[in-house]
Amino acid sequence: MVKRGRIVAFFLIVILIAAMIGTTTTGITKNINLGLDLQGGFEILYDVETVDEDQEVNEQVLQATVQSLNERVNVLGISETNISIESGDRIRVQLAGVDNQQQARELLSTTAELSFRDVEGNELMSGSDVVEGSARQSYDRNNSPIVTLEVKSASDFYDITSEVANKEPISGAPYPPNLMVIWLDYDEEISFEEEYLSDDPAYISAPSVKQGIRSNTVQIEGNFTQESAQQLADILNAGSLPVELEETYSTSVGAQFGEQAMDKTIFAGALGIALIFIFMVIFYRFPGLIAVVTLSAYIYLILLVFELLNGVLTLPGIAALILGVGMAVDANIITYERIKEELKSGKSVMSAYKSGNQRSLSTILDANITTLIAAGVLFIFGTSSVKGFATMLIISILVSFVTAVYGTRLMMGLWVKSRFLNKRPGWLGVKKEDIHSLEEGKEVEPKFLNRKFDIVKLRKRFFIISLLLAAIGGVSLGLSGLNLGIDFTSGSRVEIMSDQSLDADDLEQSIEEEVGVSPQQVVLSGDNNDRAIVRFGTDLSQAQIASMQDYVSAEYGSNPNVSTVSPVVGQELAKNAALAVLYASIGIILYVTIRFEIFFALAAILALLHDAFFMIAFFSITRLEFDVTIIAAILTIVGYSVNDTIVTFDRIRENLKMRKKVKSFKELAVIVNNSLLQTMTRSLNTVLTVIFAAVMLAVFGASSITYFSLALVVGLVAGTYSSLFLAAQVWLVWRGKNIKEKPIEYVKKKKPSGPQV
Repeated sequence: MVKRGRIVAFFLIVILIAAMIGTTTTGITKNINLGLDLQGGFEILYDVETVDEDQEVNEQVLQATVQSLNERVNVLGISETNISIESGDRIRVQLAGVDNQQQARELLSTTAELSFRDVEGNELMSGSDVVEGSARQSYDRNNSPIVTLEVKSASDFYDITSEVANKEPISGAPYPPNLMVIWLDYDEEISFEEEYLSDDPAYISAPSVKQGIRSNTVQIEGNFTQESAQQLADILNAGSLPVELEETYSTSVGAQFGEQAMDKTIFAGALGIALIFIFMVIFYRFPGLIAVVTLSAYIYLILLVFELLNGVLTLPGIAALILGVGMAVDANIITYERIKEELKSGKSVMSAYKSGNQRSLSTILDANITTLIAAGVLFIFGTSSVKGFATMLIISILVSFVTAVYGTRLMMGLWVKSRFLNKRPGWLGVKKEDIHSLEEGKEVEPKFLNRKFDIVKLRKRFFIISLLLAAIGGVSLGLSGLNLGIDFTSGSRVEIMSDQSLDADDLEQSIEEEVGVSPQQVVLSGDNNDRAIVRFGTDLSQAQIASMQDYVSAEYGSNPNVSTVSPVVGQELAKNAALAVLYASIGIILYVTIRFEIFFALAAILALLHDAFFMIAFFSITRLEFDVTIIAAILTIVGYSVNDTIVTFDRIRENLKMRKKVKSFKELAVIVNNSLLQTMTRSLNTVLTVIFAAVMLAVFGASSITYFSLALVVGLVAGTYSSLFLAAQVWLVWRGKNIKEKPIEYVKKKKPSGPQV
């Protein structure tokens, strides 16, 4: 008899989830902080250097610098600010949604040491003699913008101005002696005489003093606009920095680029997720429909958790969310495939459901932990955008475990326990003719597409294919290397967007004329060559970046994306990338060794290196740009590949336990082949769902993550190949060599009999 109450409960839960998603998603998404690549802005990594030789850069000095920078940023009215101290005496500043990036840049990096000097450079008064926060933008009698200050001691100011007023004339000097020169960040090597004759002097102003001034108000006059006068007042009020800041890395994103990137990536993500949903419903029927519900809840919960954590959503973060949907499907697929197997063996729907859930749990747990290891390493060693990707990936894995395991079990359990599915195996994707009777006592023969394949027999061919491809990749890497991006080589990269076709030669020539720097390379892209990537061999200075932004904005109507990386930071990024892959590999080896055995771990790590190498070789052969986001893709595939391999290994271990003792290579080969056939549908279905997401991102997503998405597609194909045709066969060869001397034996420990104390 069908228990309709459970079915009603199911629909009530679905309605509740739909209502919650429909009524609160807009509010959640509005509150999520968007990264620079989604709304424009810039990020700068500063090296902190001392002003005086006796000064030491310690934690206190760094904290004071961060406080000063925060005060300066507050002047700009920027709400989304992140200023953090990093190892190696560095400070990273991230400002999102900045309209005038150059103004913000100058405001941040100006040391702002105010000094009043005579024409010979002798200091008369410093910024410490000025009342804090007293700077104001005002107007003189002619209604010209000026800046006013208040000095702490009116009598001292009278003495100083009297001294300047009575200065003796300097023979041959082109300027009068009674000038009070007001400097910001005075440099002893700068000649006042040269600056006095310059059209754009380095000092702020040099008013003449005819007599002692009996006032505590100082007027700074100069060739100010209202904006520049206000900016100077703001800098003076923020106070001088206790250190000097030198840019070692910077990236800026135009608002138009950010908006377009977000729209494209969200559209690509929606397509990818829609394809995953359609695939699940077509292939798994009713359980696939339940997966759509739980996956929808999964996406909602991820956004909610991310918003509660006050995370910053970046382009790679959106990519991680979309890929997370594909990977979250894996837990559903593993469970559904196990339930289908149990049904085919002749078990009832209730027994198949319980057994399938029980047997799939450890596999899902092992697979998720290995991906978490890779994501954790990414978070520790990654740059800011990669950290965003890693954060979203970690949240995705944890939330998917809850929704795909517990959520799916709850909703599926309501239907199973209602007994509605008892005589409807077709609803679960199983044909009646495929179901065996338990009375037959006949074991269900593992098949793929209703055919029995001997995959293990072809292992030598797979080994040869991998070796040949590795040789081709090795030759390419040896001869051509990688087309490294500025993340690793240092230099500058400018991305220009236009509403008309661009010409590389004309662009190169105009940049050289307008900015004064010769591009190393100009690459056109876009549907109508309306985009250009311009690379420079050196990192552009602040002035050159300002000139570049002014030129591109005036010529093409949109601010460019500009990234600069110093040689030191480039070397560190390369080092951190190598360490990330190394530590992820070590962590995975240790985990797999503990959970399985050393031979499984070695085979898994070989497959892992195989996949990482083929991704690198692909970029060498195609000459596509290899930047730090590709490292994120490689580590994601490392986690995914081991995830896939562990599912196969887990089935091998389960089948070994059922046999209890395996004494011959032939026996072991049969077990490995059966395990591969049993998990092949799951492996291919999982990779298809993730590829749906990755391909949509590569084709329709933002150009800045195109190569990242393409790397994922290549890695997914390589990872599936290595999991199915390499890792298990390598384990078979290694473990089978001494199986006669050391048979594989799983003996259950006997429970002690009699009363226990």
